[in-house]
Amino acid sequence: QVQLVESGGGLVQPGGSLRLSCAASGSILSVNSMGWYRQAPGKQRELVAVITSGSSTNYADSVKGRFTISRDNAKNTVYLQMNSLKPEDTAVYYCNAGGVARRPSSIPYAFEHWGQGTQVTVSS
Repeated sequence: QVQLVESGGGLVQPGGSLRLSCAASGSILSVNSMGWYRQAPGKQRELVAVITSGSSTNYADSVKGRFTISRDNAKNTVYLQMNSLKPEDTAVYYCNAGGVARRPSSIPYAFEHWGQGTQVTVSS
């Protein structure tokens, strides 16, 4: 089965930095797009950043200039470098990936999967 595992969350002071990682595993043939979303208490999940297999990127206006998304296609891993963190960035961050995987029958299928989330808390 396709699995996404996030890591790198934690507690950091305002102005600090964190680097999140999300690794996709399983019988994956290709990962077409990977992204980071976040959800704060009482709010809906929102897009933070996305990156395609061709390394095109898009960011939410609130994180432009502070966050950088990147990926290692060979490892099916996406990263989110978060600098100049603000209390408003506090949320559970979720990784999302879509692509093609292989069934035991060897027949490929399209997938979209979410990670379990990692907590990021920005507080003094």
